[in-house]
Amino acid sequence: MNAHDIRSAKRPDPDQPLVDIADYVIDYAIDSAEAYDTARYVLLDSLATAMMAMKFPECVKHLGPVVPGATLPGGARVPGTSHELDPAQAAFAIGTQIRWLDFNDTWLAAEWGHPSDNLGAILAVADYLGRRAGREGGPPPTVRDVLGWAIKAHEIQGCYALRNSFNRVGQDHVILVRLASTAVATAMLGGNKEQIVTAVSHSWIDNGSLRTYRHAPNTGPRKSWAAGDACRRAVIHAINAVYRGVAGYPSALTAKTWGYYDAAFKGKPFEFERPFGSYVMENVLFKISYPAEFHAQTAVECAMQLHPQVADRLDQVKKVVIETQEAGCRIIDKIGPLANYADRDHCLQYMVAVPLIFGRLDASDYGDAVAADPRIDALRDKMTVSENPQFTRDYFDPAKRYIGNSVQVFFKDGTSTQKVSVDYPIGHRRRRAEGIPVLLRKFEAAMRGHLPTHRVKAILAVTIDPAGIDAMPLHEFLGLFTL
Repeated sequence: MNAHDIRSAKRPDPDQPLVDIADYVIDYAIDSAEAYDTARYVLLDSLATAMMAMKFPECVKHLGPVVPGATLPGGARVPGTSHELDPAQAAFAIGTQIRWLDFNDTWLAAEWGHPSDNLGAILAVADYLGRRAGREGGPPPTVRDVLGWAIKAHEIQGCYALRNSFNRVGQDHVILVRLASTAVATAMLGGNKEQIVTAVSHSWIDNGSLRTYRHAPNTGPRKSWAAGDACRRAVIHAINAVYRGVAGYPSALTAKTWGYYDAAFKGKPFEFERPFGSYVMENVLFKISYPAEFHAQTAVECAMQLHPQVADRLDQVKKVVIETQEAGCRIIDKIGPLANYADRDHCLQYMVAVPLIFGRLDASDYGDAVAADPRIDALRDKMTVSENPQFTRDYFDPAKRYIGNSVQVFFKDGTSTQKVSVDYPIGHRRRRAEGIPVLLRKFEAAMRGHLPTHRVKAILAVTIDPAGIDAMPLHEFLGLFTL
């Protein structure tokens, strides 16, 4: 009988991608000092975005128990709050905080995404395990352990994204958050390779959420809690595999007709550019200066440079010409009315108009009050967006991974500004020396904006010492951020 005959009930060996993830998570030893250093900044940056999100009631309303009273004293905590929850619901809350403002790290390739979204699951599980260890007398996970898990989660999500475009089949990138978090959380809970394969098979069987909530005409705030939802689901898969011994599905990907490849990926197997290591963490892109969809980050930098030449001549503008990458054209080139915050922070024209007019782009600039300024839409109406093929080539070049944009403003009297181009933003690996001090200022400002002064002082005292922070039990470190 043909091994692929859908009538055959013979249980196959696990699909190789499932095995490869399990082998990597259990066996791979991370020896990259750069990866650990970058992961530490990722942790601080993610906590910064979480604290900044606490100023937004639409985010805060998602952060508690799934129903009133469903708390777990001694469970996992949610930074910036007093909530103590089961680790799955805490993973949802932390993932939602980190992602809410579109201001955490980014990875761009055939698929896009935000690898630090996985910290929703990692921090929740680590805090739960650490607090349980405190009660039972076992060794708690340290911050260094969490950095290692973050490196592996980044690597799984990022390596899948290099060659596999889930957006091309209408699925959202959080499918990879669920995948990476499932694998790592299972190992954190003590799972072995077989249990990781089981949990990951369930992750693929979940299929993916439709990306329509990120695009016109349906753009909406689900995009801000979708990663939290993926983290929650990942922790449930991990718990089921380790604590409940659920059955796995070895050909979840390759089963004819019913597997993921045939049912959801147009029959194509996954492609991989490189083996798992620490490449993604070392090359991850930080959003440091602007809470903006990453394909627009350099466009915002261009607009900021042009602001002094344009702000006093807005009524004289004839047109604004924007050149971007193919991905930017496909994701954030948007005309017509913008319905809400989520619509605006995924509109390239809006993200260029605000800094041209005001010389800034803050999270509050996506709110209704700023959006009501008629100058923004008037300027948007004068913009053209087109692909620059060189930007696209540099975007896909593994040695560059640029995210280029250019902006030029033309006036009614026939004059124009210079054409300003930026190949890669301040959060790029090639600008680390310039970017890290800005990241640390972002972190401190976020802490001061939400936490009591004595907590901020304690946090800053800890975070200036890399060796000291690494050695801390994670639950003690996270405790500094809770109320």
